[in-house]
Formats: sequence, structure tokens, C-alpha cells
Amino acid sequence: MVLKTFFSGGAIERSADIRCDSAALARVWQDSGTRFVAVWNSRCLIRDNTAVLLTREQLTLSSDFAEIDNSIYLGQLNNAHLFALILPDNLAQQGVSESDFANFRGLMSGLPADDAALLAYAKGMVEWRNRHRYCGLCGSLNQGDSGGFVMVCSNPACKHRSFPRIDPAIIVLVSEGERCLLGRQQTWPEGRFSTLAGFVEPGESLEDAVRREVKEESNIDVAVEDVIYQGSQPWPFPTGMMVGFHAAASSTAIKLNDGELAEARWFSRDDITAGSIVLPPPTSIAYRLIAHWFDQWPGPALDTFALSGSFSKSTGERT
Repeated sequence: MVLKTFFSGGAIERSADIRCDSAALARVWQDSGTRFVAVWNSRCLIRDNTAVLLTREQLTLSSDFAEIDNSIYLGQLNNAHLFALILPDNLAQQGVSESDFANFRGLMSGLPADDAALLAYAKGMVEWRNRHRYCGLCGSLNQGDSGGFVMVCSNPACKHRSFPRIDPAIIVLVSEGERCLLGRQQTWPEGRFSTLAGFVEPGESLEDAVRREVKEESNIDVAVEDVIYQGSQPWPFPTGMMVGFHAAASSTAIKLNDGELAEARWFSRDDITAGSIVLPPPTSIAYRLIAHWFDQWPGPALDTFALSGSFSKSTGERT
């Protein structure tokens, strides 16, 4: 069974055919039914725990920011065309104020799943575009193309094309019988634990990345054939893709080899429900991996124990 994760399964239709048709794109940009997902300094418009989709009339855009080239075509939702709109640092004449924007990470747990998926999509595209303002080959200014999904170098001698990139990372729940392996990062408070995770390196398969990360962080051995895919989760902080696995351990002696973790321990189901540790937020794939393992045995589901942490609404950091 593949896990259903937060941010996945959104209702938006991406409509790549319109994205690649400049005439069609220009028409939908001017359509009165078109809506805008405004992103300002990595923050999104959220009111009453709902994503805000702005009409053109609600945006009093200055000429510099009213251009289609400053937007990213996201697709269609309920027959309305959607654009992510990158707002300038100075919002003086944009029809919205700084107080209208919220830290998406801090509020996402209260959002409907489809709204969260839409904002994750928009924010991820904006983050990618902001990091590709200049050509990586010659340093010239890039220009948006194909609805904002391609950045083209403005240097006629170069014209290098950049496409959206994601940073794949594995995240894994390692188990040994009725125990699972959880770790605490150096920056986390005492008692906060989660699954092990790390970025995939060039030339490395996902399964090999699982085996390497687990060994580096905890000294626990897992065989590639015992690594089982569970699900994935886009993680727009800024442009990650978490690929989740379960792995059976073939050793049990823990040693913190790379210093990334402050501690790592084996936990039984009773250890977890005793209330002495705090688990990741339910919106994370880490929590879903733990819950999927925990709920294999008879008894109350993990959700009934309210053991997960949350994010601070003001800072977006976990508490």
C-alpha cells in the first residue's frame, strides 16, 4: 500500500498544453475568471485557514509587475486558470499588504489538503524561479518562457534553458521486529524524535541512499533488498521531494558516525505511547511512516495518542 501524504493528490489540472502555447497563455492571462496565487518573500495569502485566490481586480499591480512574464502558469482548478504571481519586496502599490501574508509552513497543518497542495506547488515554483534569475553557464539574466516553467538565458550566444528542479531526499523508518529506530537532530529539543533522512547523492539509487544514510547516521545495517518504497511527499522548503521507505535492520548496535544526530534509539510501541517523546507533525511523511508501522499491530492507532509536534505560527519552526 502506498501512503497518501500531505501535499499530494491536489485537484489542480496542470494543463501543460496551455503552458506551451503562447497565444493560449495570453488569452487565459486576460480571462476575467483567472485567479492568482500571490507569493511574497516565500509567504502565501491564507485567511481563515483557507488559501486566498485573488482576482485581477483585487490586485492593483504596478506596470512592472503586471506582466505575464512575472508569473507562472499553474493550470486549472474548478475551470479557473491559475497563475502564481511573484510579488516585489515593496508592496506599496500591489493591492495587498505584508500583514496579509502568512508563513505557509507555520499554518499548513490547519489547511484543507487541496489548498495545501496548491500552495506547495505555487511556492515550490516561485522558489525555483527565484534561484534561477541568472544563467548558470554565463551569468546573464534569465527570462521566463513556457508559462514560467523554463528560464532562458537572455545572452544570444548562450540561450541556455533551465527547467524546474527538485532536491530528492530519502526518509526511512528502520525497524527490527517490534522496535523502530528514531533519531534526534542536534538542533531539536530533548524528547523530539523522527525517522532518519538525507539527500540523495549523484550516481546513487534511492535504495543505496537509504542504506548509506542509515549507516552514516546510526551505524545500523540494512540490505538493499529489504528497502521497501512507501510513498513520497513534495516538501516545498524550498524545493524538496521526500521519498519514503521502510527498511528492516540487519544489525542493532547504534553508533553516531557522522555527528548529524544528537542521539538515536530503538523504540517499542510502548516506548512511543508512554508520552516521553514528541513525534513529527501529522502533515509530514515522517509521521505517516511511523504511523503505518505502528498500526500494524492490534490496539489503538497512533493518531489516538496525540504524540506529534506542531509548527510555530509565527516562525514556522517546529515546537
